[in-house]
Amino acid sequence: MGGYTWPQLILGSLWFILPIGLANMAPVLFRSAMKFLAKPIDGGRLVMGRPLFGSHKTWRGLIFATGAGEIIFLMQLGIIVTFPDVRHITLFDYFSVPLWTGFILGFGAIFGDLFKSFVKRRVSVKPGERWFPFDQIDYLLGGLIAISLVNPVAWFVWVAVLVGGLILHLLVNNIGYALGLKDTRW
Repeated sequence: MGGYTWPQLILGSLWFILPIGLANMAPVLFRSAMKFLAKPIDGGRLVMGRPLFGSHKTWRGLIFATGAGEIIFLMQLGIIVTFPDVRHITLFDYFSVPLWTGFILGFGAIFGDLFKSFVKRRVSVKPGERWFPFDQIDYLLGGLIAISLVNPVAWFVWVAVLVGGLILHLLVNNIGYALGLKDTRW
């Protein structure tokens, strides 16, 4: 597994997921901000009589998700600079990728969600209806694909991120539901 121990791979996956996961949560966390951006990305367009993405996929979500990915990435970089030992758990070299990598991670996360919504509408899954496991890994797949454009990602990292991210997503969503931040458990 690329010289990683299991604890390093688990911690590294959690570290790797942070910008992607928080980008995925940003649309919910900032749903009251900048209401003028709460316009559907698809502009209400239909494809084969169904919404392209749906009314819940907004410009506000896209902007906040992409920005959140960058902010978290820069914070991670700052932590690595301040505490160099953290670098041992990272799954890629933060100093060998561009500073805008966080934007890529955030955009990848939201693009994965948009793509899933597009497919979901094509197979007649209603907005808000559970579509397991795609609702839980769409943002991870998008983030992994996006980072792969900048930095190669080993297969075992893909597996660790997808499995760990699925478990973490279910846990975080249930906490969000219990706190009243989400309308559904998924």
